[in-house]
Amino acid sequence: MSSFRAQKMAKKKQEILRSAAAVLVEKGYQGTTMEEIAAKLLMTKGSMYYYFNNKDDLLYQCHLMIMEICLDGIEKVIESDRTPIEKLRSAIKEHILLATREKSMFMVLSKPNHNFSEEQLQEVLKLRKSYSQYFDRIIREGIQEQSFSQVDVKMVRLIILGSLNWIQEWFDQNGPQSPEEISEAYADYLLKMLIKK
Repeated sequence: MSSFRAQKMAKKKQEILRSAAAVLVEKGYQGTTMEEIAAKLLMTKGSMYYYFNNKDDLLYQCHLMIMEICLDGIEKVIESDRTPIEKLRSAIKEHILLATREKSMFMVLSKPNHNFSEEQLQEVLKLRKSYSQYFDRIIREGIQEQSFSQVDVKMVRLIILGSLNWIQEWFDQNGPQSPEEISEAYADYLLKMLIKK
């Protein structure tokens, strides 16, 4: 298969996943069938099965897609030559901008599905752990360089990621603040926990 065709298929699959995630969020995972998802996407059920084995596989692919995007973003931040303060600010902002842009995708991530196979569940949890560990790395780097106070790294990371993920519950596209303004405010407040006075 040519790389152009492969890219086109990957792009189509991403579009399907984004639209399917919106349907799953609207109707709930249990209350949605593959037929309904296909109908919403103006696809046949058969063409849905070309991309996904079943509804659980579709949800699993949603998890993989968004986690790959998250990891790709934070890896770029980690590999940059910025200071730990700038890295953490960027990581926080990237997360919020992605979470607000991909709201449905993030909402289907809130709990790994109980119907996943053990192998799928382990893969999803592994990706989430990798993402968390990048935050730990930035915090540790800041402590070592003495731009951050001595803190409980795991606890601070849990506070940061907990607050970032809560945005799904209240963010409104039509709200008074833009995602950019929200991301700046989050970064300012969360960094106050760490930056040495």
